[in-house]
Amino acid sequence: MSSQKLIVVIPMPGIFLLDIAGPCDVFMAANRFLNESTGYDGGEMYELLLASPTGARKIMTKSGVEIECPVLAQEIDRPIDTLIVAGFSRMELQKGHPFFSWLGGVYPAVRRICSVCVGTYALAEAGILDGKKATTHWEFSYDFQQRYPAVKVDANPFYTRDGNVYSSGGVSSGIDLSLALVEEDCGRDVALNAARKLVLSLRRPGYQTQFSSLPQVNGFEHSIAGKLHPWLIRHLSGPLGVEQLAEHSHMSVRNFTRVFQKETGQTPAKFIEKLRVEVARKYLEDSDLTMDQIAEKCGLGGTVSMRRTFMRHMDVSPSDYRRSFRTSLQNQVS
Repeated sequence: MSSQKLIVVIPMPGIFLLDIAGPCDVFMAANRFLNESTGYDGGEMYELLLASPTGARKIMTKSGVEIECPVLAQEIDRPIDTLIVAGFSRMELQKGHPFFSWLGGVYPAVRRICSVCVGTYALAEAGILDGKKATTHWEFSYDFQQRYPAVKVDANPFYTRDGNVYSSGGVSSGIDLSLALVEEDCGRDVALNAARKLVLSLRRPGYQTQFSSLPQVNGFEHSIAGKLHPWLIRHLSGPLGVEQLAEHSHMSVRNFTRVFQKETGQTPAKFIEKLRVEVARKYLEDSDLTMDQIAEKCGLGGTVSMRRTFMRHMDVSPSDYRRSFRTSLQNQVS
């Protein structure tokens, strides 16, 4: 097994505690298992170092807990094995901030560089993600793709690897990524035992998409899609062709389609399909309706058709989704 690895974690101002606590606990759990259970006598496999991206050593988190970093990022003068950028704040680190120059400069010298949640913005600002695959929090994937068109964004997986660049999705996905890094370094048994110590799954089933809001209607409130939304919800069970949408919007089909795609980045048909799946999700979470009833209410055909459509968008079947996210009606009453 290799010598000690320096893991540098960069906590961005305004992050969630879990952005850094999750990855740090995974590496420390791996250290503990190696030292206590396998007789590893090389000291600690992982050394963790928190480094501030700003000129201040103290970083305030969203929860109000202040993190004190022993060093500033620019002060690190030792070889870095793995660099993890946790979270991101555009208010604190605007375009042209010296941190991005440092990040781009140190990247060629590290074995791995990673991001947790919207830490992908920092990697992109440093030019590290150009031409590469990456994931980020599902809620920011559209904005991220608009800002950085050179990056190949996929908001489905919990984490993505492209060469020695790793990116993870929402906050807790940093844990999934860190377990994968431990498995890469030390093997499956060590990663599995680290997961067990923390009462985690080594690999979570499904994808980020399970937690997302597919049509992202809130971002389109002033668009045709946003204005149509209340009417669409009331008419989901019936056919919703582009001709009907255009007529309801008092526009020609050609003009409606052009404006709709320009405002939302997707065709009316694709948007409607996503909306049907989104409403079906709510029924699966909050109701006792059967699969047939949900399929009918949402205009998804029968259960076979609904399953096919659900799998295409969510990478999980309707029944599996219900088991994972079902709200207990009995608990609501009590």
